[in-house]
Amino acid sequence: MPENEPQANDPIVFFNGELKPESQVGISIRDRGYLYGDAVFDATRTFNGTPFKLKEHIHRLYDSLRYLRIDPGMDPDAMERWSREVVSLNYPLLPPNQDMWVMQRISRGVESSQPGESPRATVLIESHAIPFASRAPLYRDGVKVRTPSVPRVPPRFVSPRAKTHNYLNLVLGELEVQGVDPGSWAVLLDENGNLTEGKGSNIFLVKDGELRTPKGQYVLEGITRGTVLDLAAGLGIPAVERDLDLFDAYTADEAFLTSTSLCICPVSSVNGASIDDGRVPGPITERLMGAFSDLAGMDYVSQYLSHLPEGA
Repeated sequence: MPENEPQANDPIVFFNGELKPESQVGISIRDRGYLYGDAVFDATRTFNGTPFKLKEHIHRLYDSLRYLRIDPGMDPDAMERWSREVVSLNYPLLPPNQDMWVMQRISRGVESSQPGESPRATVLIESHAIPFASRAPLYRDGVKVRTPSVPRVPPRFVSPRAKTHNYLNLVLGELEVQGVDPGSWAVLLDENGNLTEGKGSNIFLVKDGELRTPKGQYVLEGITRGTVLDLAAGLGIPAVERDLDLFDAYTADEAFLTSTSLCICPVSSVNGASIDDGRVPGPITERLMGAFSDLAGMDYVSQYLSHLPEGA
């Protein structure tokens, strides 16, 4: 096959003002996103091919852009419109019972060699399939959470509320817990020993009927995290944002993670200590999972579980 010729089922991406096959897109080795992680991104998932809360994700994307002082050269409405176009072109390429992420990635652009010349932002919108098969067991067995020795970068250094390409702090934490307990998920502690977040996930605890989660200024305020707080209010479940340490985690009645792709996923243990003897999901978690499915317009848990190997 000639070089750069589109391949069968080649996904379409939006790149710097054009729709083109993914295989024909190249990022410059001088791009500041590649050189320095000088970039932001956001991502939502689809349910039956429809992006969920895309407008809210785009709004957060533009907050991240403002924080890093990057001008994407297009307004939020255009970013949303092109994101929907990418989904409409690529969703039909997925196998049955699959859904996808759609991601907007904007770097400051190619490093200029001219003094005083500002680079033009690199804008990429792409989509790819959610790994349902590898994550399906989490909804049967629960997530094993571990807290690494790597602490979360304090907000006074870099705000976690901006979704940037610089994920090394979270990646190092994930590598550590995977080395200790393959298949576990990292949730980093802050300098004071309080729970913060994982690589793309927020944590919730339930104690005595109250829903608890770390304060917003110390974590990326996930769109799903905010949705859960709204659902809890609608269900009459008291919820609070507060400092939570390992004592809170070890003595919790229930725990779960939230993320764009996981939605709400129960936690079975923290650092090897079982939550409610490892029974998942707990009653409040289950109510929230059901309410989230209703809001999304599909039973996302059944979608995940349908990807378990037959007889598993």
